[in-house]
Amino acid sequence: MTGTEASESTPVRLSVTDAVATITIDRPHVRNAVDRTTAMAIEQALDEVDSRDDIRVCVVTGAGGIFSAGMDLKAFNESGERPIGTTRGGFGLVERPSVKPMIAAVEGKALGGGFEIALACDLVVAGSSAQFGLPEVKRGLVASAGGVLRLPQRVSRAVALGILFTGDPISADRAAELGLVNEVVADGAALAGALAWAERIAANAPLALRAVKQIADSSPDWASGESFTRQRPIADAVRASQDAAEGAQAFVQKRVPVWQGR
Repeated sequence: MTGTEASESTPVRLSVTDAVATITIDRPHVRNAVDRTTAMAIEQALDEVDSRDDIRVCVVTGAGGIFSAGMDLKAFNESGERPIGTTRGGFGLVERPSVKPMIAAVEGKALGGGFEIALACDLVVAGSSAQFGLPEVKRGLVASAGGVLRLPQRVSRAVALGILFTGDPISADRAAELGLVNEVVADGAALAGALAWAERIAANAPLALRAVKQIADSSPDWASGESFTRQRPIADAVRASQDAAEGAQAFVQKRVPVWQGR
């Protein structure tokens, strides 16, 4: 296991165990609200995740039983500071998440930017009393860190606009009904649940995982008549890889494949 400890100047912890990285926002004294320093730390952690071949999946969570209250409104009010990274946009990830599968482990409240961070992830595991919401309109703001853009892609337009127009939160169970949450677990078990998902995912071929995410993220922008043509070079590169040959050989030999990411 490797890791970095959070500190006052770098309030984010990164740990890696068995091909799974865990990024923890560690500012519980402000409900894990994100200021610019924190956004930059998240961005740097994701840069490391993407650069390391030994990492296949990334879990994002918050310390102290709360995911994130979103933007640090105190910092915004005092200096106009916004939590925007240099290369990955708001909260250090919403414009350019990791190229690897990302799982949000949500306890407590994921409001505003906290919900937008979760929406930037591929899967969500939530504690039973978790809440999700985009209350920006209640503060004279717009959920511009992916909330208005991503939510209507995940649920029906009417449901998305109901959440966006009212600013009212929804429960974990309701989020699961809407398809926004993959699994609801007991309070306090979200991280363990997310890590269980991550372990199952990390057992699979890393090149294939990245290709699946690339196609799933890119294909909504492809013209329907071009979809298979646009998909082909991505899938063909995986099919021609050493990992594909290893997968077939391991199946024939009835053993666990040993992936090389090549």
